[in-house]
Amino acid sequence: MKILITLLALTATAVATLAQQQPMRLAYDTPATFFEQSLPLGNGRLGALVYGDPANDMVQLNDITLWTGSPVDRTEDAGASQWIPLIRQALFNEDYALADSLQLHVQGHNSSHYQPLGTLHIAMPQQHVDGYRRSLSLDSAIATVSYSHDGVTYTREYLASAPDSLIAIHFTASQPGMLTMELSLSSLLPSSVRARQGQITMTGHATDDEQNTIHFCTIMRVDHSGGQLSATDTSLCLTAANEATLWIVNATSFNGARQHPVVNGAPYIEQANNRAWHTRNISYNEVRQRHVADYRQFFSRVNMNLGQGNAVPAITTDSLLKAYTDNTASQEECRYLETLYFQYGRYLLISSSRTPSVPANLQGLWNPHLWAPWRGNYTININLEENYWPAFNCNLAEMAMPLDGFIAELAANGRYTSQNYYAIARGWSAGHNSDIWAMANPVGEKNEKPEWANWAMGGAWLVETLWEKYLFTQDEDYLRQVAYPLMKGAAEFCLDWLVENPNNPAELITAPSTSPENEYVTTQGYHGMTCYGGTADLAIIRELFINTLQAAALMHDASPAVTQIAEALPRLHPYTIGRDGDLNEWYHDWADYDPHHRHQSHLIGLYPGHHINSSDTLMNACEQTLIQKGDRTTGWSTGWRINLWARLHKADQAFHILQKLLTYVSPDKYQGADRRRPGGGTYPNHIDAHPPFQIDGNFGGTAGICEMLLQSRVDPASGKYVIELLPALPQQWSSGRVTGLRARGGYEVDLEWTGGRLASATIRPQKSGTLTVLYGSAAKTVKVKAGKARRIRL
Repeated sequence: MKILITLLALTATAVATLAQQQPMRLAYDTPATFFEQSLPLGNGRLGALVYGDPANDMVQLNDITLWTGSPVDRTEDAGASQWIPLIRQALFNEDYALADSLQLHVQGHNSSHYQPLGTLHIAMPQQHVDGYRRSLSLDSAIATVSYSHDGVTYTREYLASAPDSLIAIHFTASQPGMLTMELSLSSLLPSSVRARQGQITMTGHATDDEQNTIHFCTIMRVDHSGGQLSATDTSLCLTAANEATLWIVNATSFNGARQHPVVNGAPYIEQANNRAWHTRNISYNEVRQRHVADYRQFFSRVNMNLGQGNAVPAITTDSLLKAYTDNTASQEECRYLETLYFQYGRYLLISSSRTPSVPANLQGLWNPHLWAPWRGNYTININLEENYWPAFNCNLAEMAMPLDGFIAELAANGRYTSQNYYAIARGWSAGHNSDIWAMANPVGEKNEKPEWANWAMGGAWLVETLWEKYLFTQDEDYLRQVAYPLMKGAAEFCLDWLVENPNNPAELITAPSTSPENEYVTTQGYHGMTCYGGTADLAIIRELFINTLQAAALMHDASPAVTQIAEALPRLHPYTIGRDGDLNEWYHDWADYDPHHRHQSHLIGLYPGHHINSSDTLMNACEQTLIQKGDRTTGWSTGWRINLWARLHKADQAFHILQKLLTYVSPDKYQGADRRRPGGGTYPNHIDAHPPFQIDGNFGGTAGICEMLLQSRVDPASGKYVIELLPALPQQWSSGRVTGLRARGGYEVDLEWTGGRLASATIRPQKSGTLTVLYGSAAKTVKVKAGKARRIRL
């Protein structure tokens, strides 16, 4: 196989032709009844869920900074570390039942809750309508509802603008004087509402004591042409208007993870009123134009066509998803749905992750429930990491910005966690869960299972995202000022957390250890959770040490800690292969209590890590592990497995798992004929079904599609970057093109293929250098110059 590389001068016309992609939109012919049918909008802070009922519409509202709680008590459980030596003694005596019981002493408080803001209610006198259509354009991030009633066509547009920090709903009718509506706001939280002077104001607070939690102020204003606007105590009535715009703004008293939300809270009422006043000086068209321009600067970077042609399927999106699941969709419809799912993940990340120090949570931004599933928190034993897997390779690096401040706050609290729970003074650590207050302690409240409560590797895993940001952006200032100090601090904790293996003092292991949320059965039949030398711990530490040493070399850091990391790395207890050919999850070759368990944390070195990439023995063991796991699991786990199979270059299996992720799942409260469709997969509005909803499956799926088309890494021997083209291309995607994907090293890549073979590839480098390009069995060393594109032809 031969790769030809030539210089390419790309004209605007050539780029536009290559990048063609048919319109990306979700479309339905009925209003939403359930959350899992609603259309999500977001500006990174404010979120809206559009139901679109002509007569009784509701728009559920969220603010990503609205949580229960207040800053963490850094003295919590000081002295709990006294239990660690006793747990280790029990483990090294092989008394796992005692170790499990002692672990309860090393548990702190559980996280705060992410809570809903409120609901806007819109009542209009249109009970029976024709030609109903509800849609969400991913190309503009605008939702639209249209229908006819008594010969009049009504249209509503909904958007969430980042530049103007608001949600807008614009109403038009094909005849003048036909817009009549009653408007009100409500909340599940303690709140009060008043209406006057053309606006409704709602103030309230999260469900804790009002003196110790976050407060909010929501204002909804009405602009209209023609007609009359009147008010009751709590609602507004618009009568016979020609056109109308609703402006919704909000502010909370959250002022940072260490600031008390009442004593030192942000001036939320003043901020909300200022934002509302801003809407008096703007038009809907101005806001719409700014919104679309802002959104498209990110979304339009990547275009994809997997061979579906240029037509948009005529059927509704929920019908298309059902047809895909039931194998009745055409090939063109299938390819469109897969492309739509890929771009929907990018849309969701742009819409939910633009607030400094407040990343997308388990529900991203969208939570209608007073008590969100799993508290709507940051679960950092996979889920928060998975949220950001598509950020860099899918050309959305800016959306990872919230993690920078969040991890810095987590590290600040994590230094106290390390001292209080583990008697480690150096570096920082974090546990299984966190929240807007950046809590870092192990959770469980002294009575929950160690399998999820007792785990110290959250920080060590999470900082990999910071290193990834550097690899993709090549921003050395960012590495120096943000990423490297946090990586080094996490590595320093791990150095002191490791202990010598009692079975082989030359090796280092962790003790106590758990493998996230999984359980084992010993050869003596004990069903337990706590162990020593768990593979997942050591995989995370191995990946962290490798990355930290690479970063240290770039930073010219030869400090004693770096020397210690270099000395500890080869001493880490190695991977072992089980009697069934799988990669052992536990130090001993124990059975899993649930062989099909959703977590596969011991495969972190394969993905999202990189240190399992060349050993046939380990790669084969990873494959055998995935075979044992099967293909029925939760939504987010399905997303992870797509990436794992892609890293193994198993295109058919990666595609099979993608199909599983795109399995239609009925809304959680739905009781109709299709209630037979439960399980992990995708809801009618394309959000991920764990079930219930978790957004990480969307992000894992989007990253997985990218991983099937393009992979990249740093070669550990040469330090040079390696880009692999179409590494896991399934036969179903025999022809296609994609533009704007990103590769590590600061490269942007366009690909085109036909008949299952690469036709051309274009690489646009940020800086000059040398890289290796792989395609199939062919390898080529390529020299590139900053700003000059290189085109590759087979």
